[in-house]
Amino acid sequence: MNSPENPLLAVPFSIPWDRIRTADVEPAVTELVTRARAHMAQIAGDASPRTYANTLAVLDGMTEGLDRAMAVVRHLESVATTPELRAAYNAVEPVATAFYTSIPLDAGLWQALRLYASGEEAAGLAGVRKRFLKKTLDGFRRHGAELDAAGKKRLEELDLELARLTTKFSENVLDSTNAWELVVTEESRLAGLPTVALDVARESAASRGKEGWRLTLQQPSYQAVMTYLDDAAIREQVYRAYQSRATAGDWDNRPLIGRILEMRAAQARLLGYRDFSDLVLEDRMAARGARAREFLDQLHAKTEAHFHRENQELLAFRRRIEGDQAPDLAPWDIAYYAEKYRKALYDVDEEMLRPYFLLERVVEGMFELVRRLYGIRVREQAGAPAWDAQARYYTIVNEGVNEGVNEGGELLGAFYSDWYPRENKRGGAWMEALITGGPDDGAFEPHLGVICGNLTPPAGGKPALLTHREVETIFHEFGHLLHHCLSRVEVRSLAGTSVAWDFVELPSQIMENWCWEREALDLFAGHWQTGEPLPEELFAKMKRARTFRGASASMRQIGFGVVDLALHREYSPERDGDVIAWSRRLLEAFSPAPLPEDHALLAGFTHLFAHPVAYGAGYYSYKWSEVLDADAFTRFRAAGVFSREVGGEFREKILARGDSEDPAEMYRAFMGRDPDLNALLERSGLAGAGRRD
Repeated sequence: MNSPENPLLAVPFSIPWDRIRTADVEPAVTELVTRARAHMAQIAGDASPRTYANTLAVLDGMTEGLDRAMAVVRHLESVATTPELRAAYNAVEPVATAFYTSIPLDAGLWQALRLYASGEEAAGLAGVRKRFLKKTLDGFRRHGAELDAAGKKRLEELDLELARLTTKFSENVLDSTNAWELVVTEESRLAGLPTVALDVARESAASRGKEGWRLTLQQPSYQAVMTYLDDAAIREQVYRAYQSRATAGDWDNRPLIGRILEMRAAQARLLGYRDFSDLVLEDRMAARGARAREFLDQLHAKTEAHFHRENQELLAFRRRIEGDQAPDLAPWDIAYYAEKYRKALYDVDEEMLRPYFLLERVVEGMFELVRRLYGIRVREQAGAPAWDAQARYYTIVNEGVNEGVNEGGELLGAFYSDWYPRENKRGGAWMEALITGGPDDGAFEPHLGVICGNLTPPAGGKPALLTHREVETIFHEFGHLLHHCLSRVEVRSLAGTSVAWDFVELPSQIMENWCWEREALDLFAGHWQTGEPLPEELFAKMKRARTFRGASASMRQIGFGVVDLALHREYSPERDGDVIAWSRRLLEAFSPAPLPEDHALLAGFTHLFAHPVAYGAGYYSYKWSEVLDADAFTRFRAAGVFSREVGGEFREKILARGDSEDPAEMYRAFMGRDPDLNALLERSGLAGAGRRD
């Protein structure tokens, strides 16, 4: 029975994280599904003439309570999981999935929508309401509205099974990552590891009551080992452990991958599509799997020669310093020798930059940057409840005379940040929309979100000092957050980041560009002890090194995109055999070194398999959006990187618009033309013959 105190039944904007209990989850979701079903029946059963207000508007708000509760529970399971919470989430996720799946399959609702669409009012719709109607009808068809009863039943079964399999996949990756450790007791074996990494490893061991240094598969530890550790045997051991996560025992994801691919292919066939890529890409910019593959092939052709040259140069560098007898590079050697080669060429490495990137200063400088660009103020609000002491809470208001939320300023949105790794938190970095606001008596309700990462934590008596790549991660996720919080779309389901997945990375990736601009760096890059700005000499070295091994970085992403599309367009277990071995053979063409037989990256590839759809058949989106962001940033560079005029246009024409227009039209409205691939090639150092240093 639901208690009136159950906070998940009506999640407020100020979420009471300290009052949410695991026992609240199941009764709340059960009740909210019941309420949403009643709203659905209301639409279908309304005998009055069909209008936007009694049909599409009710549909848009129908699941809001359930959406909020599931977002909160899903977030908690991501950042503060316990066995009890995981069990509760696994119990309600099929219930929620079954309901969401049932919406386009409801015959009465579909009839109501078609009846409205055939009426005079619908014919006169314009703007976002016209788009909402079209996307709703198209979405219902794409999700089975026109199937017969047997087809609808089968589709529901497939959706439920996919939800179960992908949730288990994600859990297996987290558990297998947390289960592995390597405790080193001889400091001499850790030669080359930076002081920050040593401090983190020592404190990690001490937290487990162990002597020595504890290496893990969490990103800060893994990246430090791969990049700096002199001991090749340890590098190999850590590399193999990371690339074979979730391949053994109760955490073996290999059988799940085959089942997930099978279920996705069955969905596509049932709905009349050639394959899963054509199903999910129909309403994205690429439109078809074949077009996405053509795009990747085009990039591959422009990158391959540079890629091979880079790898030949890296091997030659190793042999210059170790002698001609030095062996070919292994996968666990690439990052290590690349960092040494970068240091030799440009006299700069990540550790030289780290003292200038104090987390708190980076965040405050980023807030100042968006104030100048978009006319908004971001302020931390102390005392707000959260799920962990590491989390922080901020508000966003328009800059003006009355800027304070309590002094009458308009609250545009708010968000939480949670930047450090924990063993009850999943890996990676992400933005999650917790609450999507909508129109309210002529104004807009605020939006609420959260940005998370797994960055270098404070250690050794020092605060959190970041690598430049980690700074880019913060800017990237904050770009997603701005896309959510600055949205001004009257239709909730078309607001914020609810856009085509090959467009959604534009607002996030464009933010990374300011991490390379002198004027912007001066806002957030200062020595953590003295406050001294990043020295001009160091900045110049950093800029010269920006395109170092740019082709290799690009090929890595192209490879992931190619394998993803091949899995969802071409792979046949009967013809191609084991999916791990098959994908490894494909990836080899994009790898700077031969991959070992136990390489099983696919088993830990949460982007593709930790959600029923997510980036499945859509990983190409990162490169697609890179073209957009590199090209769009040329407007900022031409007008000045702090241009309020260009920033205002980007806010108005991209960030505020959500999915209220076709993304290609929004891009043209901002740039005045279609995107130019050459902008990305030039930024990556791949234009023309490439640069030699």
